[in-house]
This record gives sequence, C-alpha cells and structure tokens, in this order.
Amino acid sequence: MPNRLAHETSPYLLQHADNPVDWWPWSSEAFEEARKRNVPVLLSVGYSSCHWCHVMAHESFEDQETAEYLNAHYVSVKVDREERPDVDAVYMEAVQAATGQGGWPMTVFLTPDAEPFYFGTYFPPAPRQGMPSFRQVLQGVHQAWDERRDEVTEVAEKIVRDLAGREISYGDAQTPGAEELAQALLGLTREYDPQRGGFGGAPKFPPSMVLEFLLRHHARTGAEGALQMARDTCERMARGGMYDQLGGGFARYSVDRDWVVPHFEKMLYDNALLCRVYAHLWRSTGSELARRVALETADFMVRELRTNEGGFASALDADSDDGTGRHVEGAYYVWTPEQLREVLGEQDAELAAQHFGVTEEGTFEEGASVLQLPVRDGFVDAERVASIRERLLAARSGRPAPGRDDKVVAAWNGLAIAALAETGAYFDRPDLVEAAVAAADLLVRLHLDEQARLTRTSKDGHAGANAGVLEDYADVAEGFLALASVTGEGVWLEFAGFLLDHVLARFTDPESGSLYDTAADAEQLIRRPQDPTDNAAPSGWTAAANALLSYAAHTGSEPHRTPAERALGVVKALGPRVPRFIGWGLAAAEAVLDGPREVAVVGPALDDEGTRALHRTALLGTAPGAVVAAGAPGSDEFPLLADRPLVGGEPAAYVCRNFTCDAPTTEPDRLRTVLSG
Repeated sequence: MPNRLAHETSPYLLQHADNPVDWWPWSSEAFEEARKRNVPVLLSVGYSSCHWCHVMAHESFEDQETAEYLNAHYVSVKVDREERPDVDAVYMEAVQAATGQGGWPMTVFLTPDAEPFYFGTYFPPAPRQGMPSFRQVLQGVHQAWDERRDEVTEVAEKIVRDLAGREISYGDAQTPGAEELAQALLGLTREYDPQRGGFGGAPKFPPSMVLEFLLRHHARTGAEGALQMARDTCERMARGGMYDQLGGGFARYSVDRDWVVPHFEKMLYDNALLCRVYAHLWRSTGSELARRVALETADFMVRELRTNEGGFASALDADSDDGTGRHVEGAYYVWTPEQLREVLGEQDAELAAQHFGVTEEGTFEEGASVLQLPVRDGFVDAERVASIRERLLAARSGRPAPGRDDKVVAAWNGLAIAALAETGAYFDRPDLVEAAVAAADLLVRLHLDEQARLTRTSKDGHAGANAGVLEDYADVAEGFLALASVTGEGVWLEFAGFLLDHVLARFTDPESGSLYDTAADAEQLIRRPQDPTDNAAPSGWTAAANALLSYAAHTGSEPHRTPAERALGVVKALGPRVPRFIGWGLAAAEAVLDGPREVAVVGPALDDEGTRALHRTALLGTAPGAVVAAGAPGSDEFPLLADRPLVGGEPAAYVCRNFTCDAPTTEPDRLRTVLSG
C-alpha cells in the first residue's frame, strides 16, 4: 500500500511512495507526530538521479524488516534536496561540521524540535569497510534516545548553538578591485592542472563559473594565461568521457583526473552553464570546437530535457537497464568493441574504436569503454566519422533509456533560458531562442504569482508547494535579462525587476547587505541558510549580485547598483583565498571594474539589416557583463533607448559606461572594437 509520498509531485519522493517505510514529506505534521509518539525523526535527503540514493533505497528502505523497525521507533521524513535546498543546506552544514564530509544520500537523526544529533550519508545493509550497518545505526540511536535522552538533547542543542555561531565573515562590504582579481587569478594558476586542464585532483567537476571569470578577466586585462586555462580546460572536457560524444551534453563530473570516466547523470544546471561557457569561448576565440559543443549541448537540452509544457526537466539518471534487467550505471552510454562491430561492421568498427578510444580492456567496467575524442595525428575522414556517429546514436536510442526527473526547477530553467537565448543569437538559431522564450513563458505562467513571488518547482503543468529560494529569484532574473538583450522585448527586463525587488526586500540584510538563501518570511528552520560560495551552480548570493548589477546597468537604478556592490564585498574576502569556489562572484566583479558597459542599438526595426548587424555585434562584444538594449528610436521598451535618435537616418549604437558615453556609431566594425574588452 502506498505511503504518504504518493501525493507528492517530486519524482524522487514518488520513487519511495511504495516503500514499506511509513515516509512523511517534510512538514510540521511529521514533527508533531514525533512529539506525540516521543520518538526521534530520521531525515533522509537525496535526489532522483543519485546513484547511491537508489542503492540505499533498494537495500534498506525496500526491506520489510528494516521498514518495520523504522516505523516502530522513528518518524521517517524523506526530502528531495532539489525541491528543498534550504533544508538540505542547513543539515548538510551540520553533517560537514560534525564529520568533515558530506554527500547524498544524507542521513540525519533529529529531535522532534528538528535539532540534529547524529549524522551520516550512505549506510550499508551489513557492516562494511569500518562502516556500521544501517540496522546497527538505527538500534544504537534508538537505545541512546531511550536510555540517554538528556545527553542526546544536550548534543542537539550544542550543535544548533554552534551552527548559529558560524556567521559569515563579510569582509569590508566593498567590491573587489583589480588587485584582488589578480590575486584570484594567481590562486587559480596554482591549483590548475596543466597536463589535463581543470583544477585540483579527482573527482573533477566542470568549473563553469571559474571559466566565466577567466574569459571576462582576459577580456578586461588581455591576460593570455587566463584565456589559456579556459580554452585548454574546455577542450579537455569536450574530448573526455564526461562529454557525450554521440548525443551532446555533459555528465555531472569525472571520477578521475583525466576526464575519462564520468558519473553518468546529466543535470540541467551543468549543461546550461557549460553551453553558455562554450558559446562565450567561441565569442572570444572563434574556436570551432567551442561552437560545436555549445550547439550540441543546446540541442541536447531541447531534445532530451524539454517537457511537454515547454520547461526543462532537472536531470537524466546515471543508471539504466543493461538489457538483462539489471540497473547499471552508464549502461546507456558505454561500448565494447564487439558492440561496435555489431552496429558498424568490421572496418567501420575499427575506425570507430580508434576515433573514440574504445579498447579491448575497456576504460570503464566489464571491458566497456566510455567514448572519448583522443587527439590524433593525421587525416580524419569527417564524412565517414559523421556516418559512424549517426549509426551509433541510432543504435543507442534502441537501448533502455535512463530515467528522467521531470520536475521543472525555476533556478535551473533560468540558467537554461540565458544559455539558449545567447547560443541561439550567436549562431543564428532562432529555434533555440524560441525554446528559451517558451521556458520563460512557463515560469511566468506557472511559477510566478500576482506579487511576482516564485514557486521553486512544477511538474506536469502543476506548481509545487515549495517557495522559491534566492537562487531561483537570481537565476530566473539572469535568464530574463539575457532574453531581453537578445529579443529586444522590454517585458523581460520588467519581470527581472519584479524578481530583484523581492531579492532586495526579502533576502537582503539591510544592515550588512549580506544575502540569505531563504526569504525573511519563509519557513523558519534551525538556522537561516546563507552561503555565498558557488557549488555545482552559482550561489544565490553571487547570482543575485550579478543580476542586480545587470539590471542597474539597464535602468541606471542606484537602489540596485549599491546592493550589488555591497554583496560583492564577500568576493573581496573570499576571492583571493578560495577562487575556485566563488567564480561567479569574481565574474560579477570583473563586470563592475569594466563598468559594465551599456549598449543601446536603435533602428527602424530589429529585422532591418543595419539594425540586425549592430545588434548582433553588440551581443558578440566580450566586454565583461555588457548589457544590450535594442529597439526603435523613442521606444519605451528599454530605459537605455530614451533620447537615442538615428544617426543620419541610419541605425546606430550608443555605448556608455561610468556616466560617460562614446560618440554613436553606425559601423559594426567600430562597435566591435569598442566592445572588445
């Protein structure tokens, strides 16, 4: 019989709806039940494409005996971290403080007042490698709760006190200057892997936000080292197994230093961020590889992640059926030489093995290889390789596909809107811009209420119950601002303004200017989460600073500019020390140092040839954080168009920064020079 999760919209929670565990969703009623029964709460946090979450579910939560013990001695609460990033952040901070590490599945034991007292991640069904079994943990916690309650309560209270004391050192609330950004670059150079690209050792995550900083830093300063690190890292990632050489799109990370074997789940946020990075790399260098990867990644998102309602689904699973009924990680993506021969025949299979690095020993498990693009000397028959790729892709589409998490997350859709709008504009792909507009329409229609408050998720056209957090407001504003620049439709600037007003009113500390991840009127947890560091996606804090800055450049609004600069004070404090974890903030700081530049393109119509040439040139400018408004002279679509006439009856571009304007130009070449950083 289904448990209480049967009525939830989260695909992750629905995966547990038939467990014998009597799960509750996160709710005040669950904690009331624990109080009434005088038992602790087991909090289990994960997400639908998490491999070890599936493993623990199968081993423990589907086990009748384990479920009976849980149901007798605990109230069990299941949380999708993608729906409730606030709950995840608060308890992950506690797990990391107590154990020095964290991850998912996250397993936390709480008092009925939601105070944590014992922590872990994955627990096996039997003792293994020094880890106790899940049953041993459950029995030990139950015994402590029954026999040493005072001690447990004391530990929980101390943990909450310690968390409350971990306030962020905010620096001096000033924007970082050229010196701090140079120090950040130096720090990145020290951690850079010159042999393989990327930063640090295994596992290696795509450093999307850092790459944006490096491209902007190069544009502002001409530093060749910054561009080299960005270009080489992008090439290594695109040639490695983390990039899907057949279908486009990136897996979440590489388990090794060489980008060979990925953790196979594909996340919307990674692909949106990387699509935009590769498009920006092409804009800076003209790299053919960057162009191909940007377009293939955009096409992957539209083809495999777009929902029926026009939004973008969260993720594709790492695991899928290997054809024998077993769910195996990577089964959909890997190949053996024998499988190549079956599809391609002997000769083409030999070429494919050489081209994609497929070996008899294999680079993954059980003799299978992840497809890569090793650098090879000599002639490549491009037509033959294209034919091989098409046939392999067609054959792969006949395999059981990985599961898809269909929930639409507002923040990640904001990132996808920005990426698709810009990629579509750069490469003359109006279909990609249309996909961005459709996703933006869905967010306005379904996720935004009359007060412009955001709902974090939706699924199948139904809005979820969870309020948007800071990253939702910031990333959706970012997407809308990009869409405004590309389409020349001022309504997107207006919507961005509504969202950013919420950031100022409900997420910003008026005293310090620091930002919180949850709104002042949101559900009160044991601590109000606040994290300025970028993780797999930009932090809400740095994303908000960047969006506020862009909006201020569009509108001249000091009430948006000043909070953006104050918020970047944390980048001054953290940028020189931990640049890998605040790349988006460093990128925003580059925009502040450059202005950012404000570009107004006026012409009789956007499809007029002269207007279009200037508009496209403006969008392709590399000046950090430049904003673009395009429309007819006298139009009230954008504040930047006010008092901007045609020049000699011809379309013209006006470029201003720091309250100073260049002479208007009618020449795309002249505009290109002005906007080249």
